[in-house]
Amino acid sequence: MRAVAVSAAAACLAVTLTGCGSTDVTHPSAARGGPAATAQASRFGTADCRRARCIALTFDAGPSENSARLLDILKEKQVPATFFLLGARHIEKYPDLVRRMAAEGHEVASHTWDHKILTQLTPDGIREELRRPDDAIERLTGRRPTLMRPPQGRTDATVHGICREMGLSEVLWTVTAKDYTTTDSALIQRRVLAQADRDGIILLHDIYDGTVPAVPGIIDALKERGFVFVTVPQLLAPGTPVPGQVYR
Repeated sequence: MRAVAVSAAAACLAVTLTGCGSTDVTHPSAARGGPAATAQASRFGTADCRRARCIALTFDAGPSENSARLLDILKEKQVPATFFLLGARHIEKYPDLVRRMAAEGHEVASHTWDHKILTQLTPDGIREELRRPDDAIERLTGRRPTLMRPPQGRTDATVHGICREMGLSEVLWTVTAKDYTTTDSALIQRRVLAQADRDGIILLHDIYDGTVPAVPGIIDALKERGFVFVTVPQLLAPGTPVPGQVYR
């Protein structure tokens, strides 16, 4: 699975930093509605991203052998994250970590079952790639995911329509460390900090050895800059993710 993920990620490098392919996207600030004072609460605290300098930390392609340490760091730093999980050889292999992610207040979402490129599948194939991880996550956590991230960020009108049908919103990213290309944690940290901005969505992968050691420094540096860490739903609040819509 790691080799597949590296190959897929490398194929995306030449396309864009913020999701492969072109599609209409909604910025978090445009997703927000309701009174300005409305805030979104979680066990990590309350954030009103219309007032606060919010940023979302997201991790793809886990759980992995590194996820327990990552969860320890997030707990110590009191930072929520959004996990886009793979089914085959990940959710299946580490069910207790999936339960822990949900129990500790993180958003648990889907990165498909087997990291297949959705735009290359039939409609029924897309449905299967999305249904299986959702079923597994719901069985483990008691809550069905409402968010997904397409492999390589590749999506199109067919994927949007099926996500709408299945109650899923698509989430891309604005910050990537390209952590699939290096084990240098200091470099990963520098890449994230160079791109981070308000309402940003940071893409990392806890399956790679250099990533988790970079996380404490990323968190500390961004907190020093005045950022507030939130989950993706908190980033959009008081609006709510719309199935079939793409957010970045």
